[in-house]
Amino acid sequence: MPDQLPPLQTLRAFEATARRLSMTLAAAELHLTHGAVSRQIKALEDHLGVPLFLRLTRRLALTEAGAAYFGAITRLLSELARESESIRRKNEPTRLLVSAGVSFASKWLTPRLHRLMARCPDYHVHLDVTDAPVDFAASAVDVALRYGNGVYPGGSAERIMNETVSPVCAPAYRDRMGGLRSPRDLGRCQLIHEIGMTITWERWFEMMDLPYPKTRGPGYSHGSMSIEAAIRGEGVALGRSVLVAEDLAAGRLVALFPKAKLEVEWGYDLVYRVGNGDHPKVRAFRNWIAGEVREFANSKRSRRRSSRR
Repeated sequence: MPDQLPPLQTLRAFEATARRLSMTLAAAELHLTHGAVSRQIKALEDHLGVPLFLRLTRRLALTEAGAAYFGAITRLLSELARESESIRRKNEPTRLLVSAGVSFASKWLTPRLHRLMARCPDYHVHLDVTDAPVDFAASAVDVALRYGNGVYPGGSAERIMNETVSPVCAPAYRDRMGGLRSPRDLGRCQLIHEIGMTITWERWFEMMDLPYPKTRGPGYSHGSMSIEAAIRGEGVALGRSVLVAEDLAAGRLVALFPKAKLEVEWGYDLVYRVGNGDHPKVRAFRNWIAGEVREFANSKRSRRRSSRR
């Protein structure tokens, strides 16, 4: 039997490439080079004696044999993953492993986790903070919270919050810059940038029908870091509504133009293994975070009503 099986690493390379129809994307997912993925697929095709892909001009397509093999591999890997997870969970029935992105964990989730622990005393809650893609097949993560577009390989996703962005700064910085009463006043401010954010200052100025000032300013890789820079008085940041809510309520930041909000395409998703939505751990976390999101939304509405009085 072992001699009849292809090398297992070739199956991973084939599954990722067939799912994405791209060796480049498969290589990035598997943390391999494009050449390594190509060699593994060639080795698998040599082992089977048939081509699995049609190499077209700018894309890949599965051959008839490749499509059939992909279906078989997907079923077998899913079954293996489920069995592995079942065995792993039987050995750790009381651990609830939550994976969350860096900014969301630091600015929103961590201050609320004590309420999850109080609500679910039978679980030992562990928090893994990372922005890396969650791999349910290779980890013991029960639930993940990610900022994204709702598509996560191997996972089912539920959107828990959307957000908007608008300019925020420290009260002292606003006063130092003469009050900043008009969006045009931002043209003489230092703008704080979040590197990699899909919503940029350029898009915000475009929405306001204003020229983009292109002023120099610091850039940070995480939203939480750009928020802290604004709190320190380094300039004006595009505040993500979910991340800045507590700092606005505490007075560490002020919203300069609350109505000048730009919608963000991405949002915050609750992600778990496909087919695991009714697992007791997942269900407990889903119920808890749904309540936290409702309370968060209600508190924001209450603060807005109070500010109008």
